[in-house]
Amino acid sequence: MALVTVTTVLTYLDRLNLSIAGHFIQDEFSLSLKTMGWILSSFLLGYSLSQIPGGYLADRFGPRKVLITAISWWSVLTAATAIAPRLPVARWLGVAYSIALIRFLIGIGEAPSSPSYTKVVANWMGRTHRGFGSSFNLFGIGLGGALTPVLITFIMQHWGWRTAFYSCGLLGIAVALVWYFFATDWPEQHPRVNQAEIELIGHPRSYHTGAAEKIQVPWRRIVTNRSVIALILGYFCQGFPIYFFHTWLFIYLIKVRGFSVTHGGLYGATPYLAIAVLSPLGGLFSDFAVRALDKPWGQRIAVWLGMFTSAALMWAGAHAPNRVTAILLLAAAAGCNMFASVTFWVACIDLGQQFSGSVAGLMNTFGNLGGWLSPIVTAYVAAKFGWTIALSLAAIVTVGSGLCWFGVDTRNSVVASSSLPPPSSSLSECS
Repeated sequence: MALVTVTTVLTYLDRLNLSIAGHFIQDEFSLSLKTMGWILSSFLLGYSLSQIPGGYLADRFGPRKVLITAISWWSVLTAATAIAPRLPVARWLGVAYSIALIRFLIGIGEAPSSPSYTKVVANWMGRTHRGFGSSFNLFGIGLGGALTPVLITFIMQHWGWRTAFYSCGLLGIAVALVWYFFATDWPEQHPRVNQAEIELIGHPRSYHTGAAEKIQVPWRRIVTNRSVIALILGYFCQGFPIYFFHTWLFIYLIKVRGFSVTHGGLYGATPYLAIAVLSPLGGLFSDFAVRALDKPWGQRIAVWLGMFTSAALMWAGAHAPNRVTAILLLAAAAGCNMFASVTFWVACIDLGQQFSGSVAGLMNTFGNLGGWLSPIVTAYVAAKFGWTIALSLAAIVTVGSGLCWFGVDTRNSVVASSSLPPPSSSLSECS
């Protein structure tokens, strides 16, 4: 789980570095604001389109192999961003297209990461701890979002923007090597895991699909499962408000709330700090609620608490007259959003079981489509009606994410119940 967190920090380091270095790249190569916007969005296009294949690969080959390959892929390309202006593509189509193509390929490389993390949690965490296990990914998002501006800015100020990309690439190769030497797909494969720990985790034998065995993902059952449909619609609504923080927050703080660049950078880290704090709490609460109320009501309560509180805080932040109060309320809204999001990822395991990677990839595709729409719709609404209305719309969409959970019943697995063997006695005791 610690390695999952480190890898998530790495993904956000490589995802957000261009937005920080973009000012220097834009000036050096005389790129327009519109062109820079297309370059920044190219990552998300590759990332969104590759979620479902990434989830299938995690189910097919196991998370370890997929993550080693994916981390190496995007790390080499991150380093290659520094030489993008000198690549043949730049001579043929221009510098902007060269950088955008590399960012698109980085997005493809990062796509299998979140579905693979879901497989790691499914394989390594017992049923009663999956909420807490799923929070390590989101905890890494908070750390990565908070640390990236500090680290990238420091490197750029001392050694230039190209060195920042080289450094990120080298760090990624180091993380891939750690996965290679120290990680396994299953606890049973790890030399330092004993039999008592294996029995405590207690997977049904149906979860063990051999890496060399070609699996048949039941896509028809997945896309027609009512709980899966409600889940992905809810995650679409989750992605819409959270991507405000990934895209427009810094500009909002500077141009709308009147912060200086320095203070805008400092206060811009507060949503990610809130995510880092509230994501593990959301996982712990989700596990507690399931133990107290069972599924699906325990999970619904966890999502409703997070999403409805997030909506209220975002609405209050949008209307707050004081700028410091506003950003603190918005930061808390981001944290509560991720408090609830943990349970979405747990639901991928419960609904998908041995196909949890594919379900997670499908869900994350819709989450990122909501994220893709977010900056476009926010800009349109803000230009026509003002930023208060734009953020109020995001709060309403957040409520929609919670309401979708009326249709999610995580007992309604995509795997036919008759095809599953009875759980082992150790699992029953653990449950």
